[in-house]
Amino acid sequence: MPEYKVHYFNGKGRAEMIRLVLTAAGQKFEDIRIDGDWAERKQNYPFGQLPVLEVDGKMYGQSVACANFIAKEFGLYGKTNVDGVMIDQVVGLLQDFFQAAIKFFFEKDEAKKAELKQNFQEKECPKFYGNFETMLKNNGTGFFVGSEMSLADIVVFDMASGMLQSTLPPMDGFPLLKALTDKIGEVESIKAYVAGRPDTPF
Repeated sequence: MPEYKVHYFNGKGRAEMIRLVLTAAGQKFEDIRIDGDWAERKQNYPFGQLPVLEVDGKMYGQSVACANFIAKEFGLYGKTNVDGVMIDQVVGLLQDFFQAAIKFFFEKDEAKKAELKQNFQEKECPKFYGNFETMLKNNGTGFFVGSEMSLADIVVFDMASGMLQSTLPPMDGFPLLKALTDKIGEVESIKAYVAGRPDTPF
């Protein structure tokens, strides 16, 4: 069995989807959280970026690519190419969602930040919630693809429970989406991981 390591800062951030997919797959991994001077360490990583997935000593960058790889390795990427493209849609929408959040997340001007955050919560979140709700309704099983958990469900759970959790509005009016995130959170391995992970703000 390959040896997996996830390299990231001490936070959820972009690495959490990788950690969650490994957890859902029942795969043990070393969770390497980097403190200290990043400028001195970045040259040791692909593209000078984190997160990085290390598999048997070889490092791979880009969080979505890493999550996709693990999902495919462990049967969490659907059963057909159609399943795969449906999963890719959800993952792609999540990247758009995070980009919308970043507009306020790193804003220094407090007045501007408050304005951007309000727009995110009142306009962007309902739009994305609605897209996910429609996809769940169309599939009709409680999951995004097929009738079992896939990468799509895991990354949406990460949206709800990860670095943006404290800024998200309630999922009132989106019952299928709320039910899905609750259901994934009750998966035994994921529930245990979330309960034991470091308590970080992001």
